[in-house]
Amino acid sequence: MALMAIPGRSGQEAKVIEFITRELRQAGVPPSALKHDRSHLKSPLKGEIGGLVCQFPGTMKGPRRLLMAHVDTVPLCVGSKPVRRGDHVASGNKATGLGADDRAGATVVLTAALEIVRRRLPHPPLTFFWPVQEEVGLHGAQFVELPLLGKPTLAFNWDGGDSDKLTIGATGAYRLQIEITGLASHAGGAPEKGVSAIAIASLAIARLQEEGWHGDVKKGEKHGTSNVGVIQGGEATNVVTDRVFLRAEARSHDREFRRELVRQITEAFEDAARQVKNHEGVCGKVSIASRLDYESFVLPQDDPSVAAAEGAIRSIGREPFRAISNGGLDANWLTARGLPTVTLGCGQENPHTLGERLDIAAFERACRIALRLATAS
Repeated sequence: MALMAIPGRSGQEAKVIEFITRELRQAGVPPSALKHDRSHLKSPLKGEIGGLVCQFPGTMKGPRRLLMAHVDTVPLCVGSKPVRRGDHVASGNKATGLGADDRAGATVVLTAALEIVRRRLPHPPLTFFWPVQEEVGLHGAQFVELPLLGKPTLAFNWDGGDSDKLTIGATGAYRLQIEITGLASHAGGAPEKGVSAIAIASLAIARLQEEGWHGDVKKGEKHGTSNVGVIQGGEATNVVTDRVFLRAEARSHDREFRRELVRQITEAFEDAARQVKNHEGVCGKVSIASRLDYESFVLPQDDPSVAAAEGAIRSIGREPFRAISNGGLDANWLTARGLPTVTLGCGQENPHTLGERLDIAAFERACRIALRLATAS
């Protein structure tokens, strides 16, 4: 409840990291066990602080295990006032989401660390990791210095959904930044002299929608998603707008189809720019920068981390099930960087919406599962 109430959108996570650090220190974790990475200095967003890493040397033999969960929330959750309503927690502020994504995961990892220290539980070597900037491109996992994590053999991430769910794969995504340049003119006195950047953007988006390349995209056996999520431009109704900025994305588990989505978006905007002309035949221009945000992945069926997670879930009398995500996870980048990571749920429902809730029973099961994974021989 305390963590969900702390504002901490991507890039502004310092107070969240301070809270977790304070809890660990008060429990008796020595300062030498705590490190901050420099991921925020390498990310496009920059930000206040990097992720927090806490290492415990083992009190018994066994492979090092990584337990992790990101600490940032989406902007919709700034101002959350968590309240308990029966068997769920929701935001008492009707204008905000709850922030259980992923403060519930961060708390699962923190609880495991605190229980081990306070109860002096035996455990193999452990690394606890709270990365930043997951919601804006998985930058905390992308840019963490891997030596800080201590070369774990098994890796577990908590980030959404049912506590019995194991996410063993996730989609990949491209991000696009689109700049449209038109020609300004007086919208009442000489509109024919102008080239509207807004008109160009409208035509391009309408084409993508009409031809089935926007939203849930299905072409034969190929499947993906695309979205124009940000449009910025214009300051007055009496000016033909000469500049518009847009941000868009394209996702698919199929690498080639994802590239086709990017190509279709690019062509739609370039064609629209050529189509909108003023009375002298001058048309607009489009500049598009695209980058791979994260690559898709699927863990092998016999992956050791998946097997360990399934065993922990069964040990508390539950039956695990495997899933593939259409959203990105910190596991995308860690797996790509040589650290295969399985993602477990911890009771979040309807993330990124005003109706977000936390299932308390599922959250408590997730805490038990995490402690089993951290202390099992």
